[in-house]
Amino acid sequence: MKWRGRRGSTNVEDRRGMGGKGLAVGGGLGGLIIVLIVTLLGGNPGDLIGGMGETEQSVPYEETEKEKENAQFVSVVLADTEDVWTDIFREQGLTYKEPQLVLYTGSVQSACGAAGSSVGPFYCPGDQKLYIDLSFYQELQDKFDAPGDFAMAYVIAHEVGHHVQTLLGKTEEIHALRSKLSETEYNKYQVRFELQADYYAGVWANHAQDMNVLEKGDLEEALNAASGVGDDTLQKKSQGYVVPESFTHGTSEQRKRWFYKGFQNGTIKGGDTFKVKEL
Repeated sequence: MKWRGRRGSTNVEDRRGMGGKGLAVGGGLGGLIIVLIVTLLGGNPGDLIGGMGETEQSVPYEETEKEKENAQFVSVVLADTEDVWTDIFREQGLTYKEPQLVLYTGSVQSACGAAGSSVGPFYCPGDQKLYIDLSFYQELQDKFDAPGDFAMAYVIAHEVGHHVQTLLGKTEEIHALRSKLSETEYNKYQVRFELQADYYAGVWANHAQDMNVLEKGDLEEALNAASGVGDDTLQKKSQGYVVPESFTHGTSEQRKRWFYKGFQNGTIKGGDTFKVKEL
């Protein structure tokens, strides 16, 4: 991706080295939401819950050149998503409210609760912020076999997709179903929710292509990342078998397909994963 020397976002909050103060899980919506989303990129909800109530002290932090580069990269990607979604919302007669991106190391406190870096990047609708420990950049390559800068760009665009869902009211609508459905039935809605965020990530990638910032192989990097975080792939790696009724994000094939569908369409229309019969 052509990103060097381009505009970075002003909506980046750097908390690296600050640590995070845990909050007890009180059964509220915030705690529930973050537990639901931590599995996006292989995170273990148990790691999160176990961290609630803990307090970590700030530690000295010295940024390496690689970390500085990665921070600049995610800032540029965030800026691109701001431009794209501002235009798309304007076309719909709406106003896009830009989210903030929080950089952290080790652990962080959000409106959804406390989280450790093991949960991977996540979006908290409670404060409308994205949270990323940049060490995930290397983990994406080593653990998920998804190298390349556009693989990371896909991750950011997916989390921004959740922000779009929040602004459009879909997040509140879906999470309101949690107390009304069994876990298995609710998981089906959660899969559709995540695949819609993948579609929105693809929409952004379409516009990135129009801006002439994509390089050869970028699309393949994003598709590879989408495949690498599919529920079936993650379960096979972790336990050797899959349990479809426990899926919350979709299979590797579904995630690739919905991202690519968004990339092909380039519009918010066509991304209603809740209306199609077959995903």
